[in-house]
Order: sequence, then C-alpha cells, then structure tokens
Amino acid sequence: METINTTLLIIGGGPGGYVAGIRAGQLGVPTVLVEGASPGGTCLNIGCIPSKALIHAADEFCKARSYAAETSPLGITSSAPRIELDRTVAWKDGIVKKLTGGVGALLKKNGVKLVNGWATVLDGKTVEVRPEGSSEATVRIRCEHMLLASGSEAVELPFMPFGGRVVSSTEALSPGEIPQRLVVVGAGYIGLELGTAYRKLGSLVTVVEAADRILPAYDADLVKPVAASLARLGVELRLATSVLGMDEEGQRVRVRDASGVESLLEADRVLVAVGRKPRTTGWGLENLMLDMEGRAVKVDDQCRTSMRNVWAIGDLTGEPMLAHRAMAQGEMVAEIVSGKRRHFAPAAIPAVCYTDPEIVVAGMSPADADKAGIEIVTANFPFSANGRAMTIESTDGFVRVVARKSDHRIIGWQAVGGAVSELAAGFTQSIELGAQLEDIAGTIHAHPTLGEAVQEAALRALGHALHI
Repeated sequence: METINTTLLIIGGGPGGYVAGIRAGQLGVPTVLVEGASPGGTCLNIGCIPSKALIHAADEFCKARSYAAETSPLGITSSAPRIELDRTVAWKDGIVKKLTGGVGALLKKNGVKLVNGWATVLDGKTVEVRPEGSSEATVRIRCEHMLLASGSEAVELPFMPFGGRVVSSTEALSPGEIPQRLVVVGAGYIGLELGTAYRKLGSLVTVVEAADRILPAYDADLVKPVAASLARLGVELRLATSVLGMDEEGQRVRVRDASGVESLLEADRVLVAVGRKPRTTGWGLENLMLDMEGRAVKVDDQCRTSMRNVWAIGDLTGEPMLAHRAMAQGEMVAEIVSGKRRHFAPAAIPAVCYTDPEIVVAGMSPADADKAGIEIVTANFPFSANGRAMTIESTDGFVRVVARKSDHRIIGWQAVGGAVSELAAGFTQSIELGAQLEDIAGTIHAHPTLGEAVQEAALRALGHALHI
C-alpha cells in the first residue's frame, strides 16, 4: 500500500475543502485533498449551481409560454414553445463540468495533490483511501493537520425512503422527463425553489408542509410576495399537513391535515426536501471521538475540534449550511495552519432563497433585534416605487434596513424581489464595515437600478425618503 505524508490533509472537496486546499497551496503548505466524486462537492455538482441553472431554464421557458398564451405588455408574441429536456440537462451539466474542471485545475496549479477516492479515518493523523467501486484501500495518508469537510446529505424520511417515485434534490436536478404531477414534501427553500421550477416547466405541483406557512425560517413579510407568486403560478399548498408515507401501491402520497383528516395525493414523482444533515457516518469519524453538538461536529471560532490539529468546517459543523460560510472557514483554517492569526467572527453571513421572487437576508431582522433587546429604527422601500423594477416587470417586494436607534449603526438587511440576490454583497459589506444609515443614504447610487431601493430604505429610516 502506498503511503503519502503531508502537512495538511483535507477530507472532502466541496466549497470549504477545495478553497482550503487552494489557499493552503498559495501559502506553501504541503496539502493533500481526498474527494470521492468530482471536486466541488454538493454545491457545484448537485446543489447550488445546477439548481440555479434549472431555475433559469424554467424561468425562460415559462416566459416564452406566456408570450404564446397572450400578447405581452411588451408587445411580444410567439408561437407555442417547447423544451427539449435532454438539451436543458446537458447545458446544465456543461456548466457543472466547466466549474468542477476549473476547481481541479486551480488545485493542481497551487500544488495540491488530489486523491480521488473515499477516505476512512483511522486516527487523528491517518486515513486510508479506497477508489470508487473498490473495497480495498490503495493509499494511506499521514498528516500533521486533518481538516474534515465532509459536507451534508439530504434528510431521508424513514417512512418514505428514497427510491422509485420518491427522490431527493439530487435526482430532481437531472430529470429524464417532467412529471405530470409532482408532490413536494417540505416548503423550505429547496422544496420551493425546485417546486417552482418544475411548475414553470409544466408539472402540476403540490407542496406539503407541516408548518402553517411556507418558508418558516423567514419572517412573514418577506414570504408574502413568494406566496402570491405561487398562487399565480397555480402551485397548490397543503399547509399544517403531515406526510404519512406512500399508499400500498406506492403511487399516491398519504397526508393528514390539522383537523386529523387523511387524504391521498396523486403523484408521478415525490420530491422529499425536508432539510439536510451533516455527513457524519461511513467514513470513520467515530474513531476520533470528537465533541459533538447534536448531529454536528463542535468547533471553536477557529474551527478547531476537541482533538488537537483536527479541524472541521462547513455543513459538518451545522447551521448555517451555506457554501460561502464553508469557503470562508476553509480559507481561515488554511491560513492558521500556515502560521497566520485568524478567527471566524463574521458580523453577518448572507443567505439567499432563489424562489420567485428571490429573498435575501443579512444580519438581524427586527424580530432578532427585539429578541436581543436592541432598540432599533427600521424602514422598507417598495420596488413598486423603483423605476428599474418597473422596467424589468418585477415590482413585487421591498428592501428593509434595520439599524440601532442609538447610533444608526446598520445591523441587518432584508429584501424580497426579482434579482435581489445581487444585493447581498452590499448588504453584508455595509454590516461588516460598521456603516450607519447616513453612510448609505449619502452614497450616490446609480440610476436606474434596484440598488436605489437600498439608499431609499436608509433615507426612509432617517425620515426623508425621496421617492415615496
């Protein structure tokens, strides 16, 4: 068996792992990265990137169909469009291949050794790696520092296991055909993003959610425009409803509403999207006997675990399970291993929900501030009063700012609307830099842009909005 010795060993080539590898290579740290599939992890291969590609394709198809159905306010008409799903999937796969290939090239460029295979941890200094499809290890790797970046996996319902008609987001992102009837279990961001895309592609979609509203992790004001959009699209919502499993024939979904009445939902496919959990089994993590917080590995503000020189980042360490959080943690760990002094203490981590319309949040909401006992000033500015939003036919939604009343220091932003995901960088940057309402209000924003709503929200919080 071949033995490799290295300073830093990274288990998992997702956003956290590959960024850690690239940064470690830049800093001259001998690094080995072990990945069983393609570099890029869930995000690039079966998550963030392919889902946004599918969402975009669905948006374009839905728009084209609307032009065929009736004359657009823009004066555009077209004949009945059709979609060649195999070409759509091939286009999506091409994007994924380009990005994962780019990651591999960057690792190589920076001197990181990529070992393709599945790692099994023996102890805090040693792993064995076996290639895909083999039961025998072919490489043993010994290291000074071990970085655990195994990511997460879809939560499977014990009474509705994956297989047959029941699929996870992974299978939903590579459809061979568009099902006539799709039942989505879970009205969180994954379920609604994919459910909306499938509805735009032609499926009859029913979303089942145990809570009494969609997107329960987001505040009600942000969710209202999304709920209205789902209604316009014809997505059926079954809220305060529990899923019991499939019927005896495995063709219909058994559900029970809040009053205890059971019914059956016809389904050609069932997408279970009830969340994700850290990937902690199947690769020897238990051999390290690390301190845990529930299902997640417990880490400090440098991503150190309870074992010396064993680090953990990303989804393995729990919420928020966001690729950009993992990237920031991976970069930090690489720098600490190289001898730099770093701590993971972001003022805010933005989160985006790619529904229709989109939702973006960064920092504290008014409810968060109230819970923390912070007296605030807050205001929103509606996109219905924004010229750019009108020109792109996307006037639903608003931008909201949250600032401390005592000094006007901005502690949070929220927005819902078309393309608001692109405002996330500015939101987070203003919080990180300690900006005050006056800073944003006094900054000249380009006209006409959606970003003007950011300035107007700050102006309104100060009591002198200009365009409302």
